[in-house]
Formats: sequence, C-alpha cells, structure tokens
Amino acid sequence: MKSFNISHLLTIFIGISGCFSVLFGAWLAHAGQHLLEQEQVRLSSALQYQLLHTLALLAVTVWYQIKPRNVLLFSAGLFAFGILAFSGSIYVKTLFALNSFGQFAPVGGMAMALGWLCLIFVGEKKS
Repeated sequence: MKSFNISHLLTIFIGISGCFSVLFGAWLAHAGQHLLEQEQVRLSSALQYQLLHTLALLAVTVWYQIKPRNVLLFSAGLFAFGILAFSGSIYVKTLFALNSFGQFAPVGGMAMALGWLCLIFVGEKKS
C-alpha cells in the first residue's frame, strides 16, 4: 500500500492553481472585457492573490523538502485553503452572481495571512 504523501498532493494543487491562474488571466484580459469594470477589478484582485499565494505555496513546499517541519505543512495548508476560499469565492460570486459565496473571502484572506505568520516559527528548534 502506498503511503500518503502530502508534498505530492500539494504539488498537484500548485500545478493546477498555477495553470488556472495563467489561463484565467488570459481569459480575463481578452474575453473578460465584456464584464463591468468593478467585476474586472474584483476578478483581477482574486487572480493576483491566487498567483502570489500559489508561488508562496510552491516555495513552502520546496522548503519542506529541504527542512521538514510540521509548521511548513501547516503554512502550506493555510495557503491552499486561503486560495480556494478567498479567490474561489470571489470567482464564484462574480461570475455566477452567487453573492452568498462572498462571505468566504475574509476567511480565505485570514488563512493566507496566518500562512505567512506560521513561517516565523520555522527557525525554532525541534523538541
């Protein structure tokens, strides 16, 4: 039986999120021009946060391979959840007019911020 490898799962998430960021950015720049300006700004902001945190997730995942610390996995999990909750909720709210999904954006934003804060504990010695 294969063992569960969280790094592999994170790498798959990173690949999908990075690919989506590029494709959605291209769509937004071209086909998304029919959207209202405020919708374009909202989607652009979600896209920017997604791409930035996908890169942060990549860095933390590579860092975990070099220096395995549980806090790095926790940070990675917060980044992944934050991408889904923040950017995902904005995409759904804007593109499908499901305003109730907007309530997840602040939760996702907090998760991303906590992911960054977790990194201050990486240098602490293992006990």
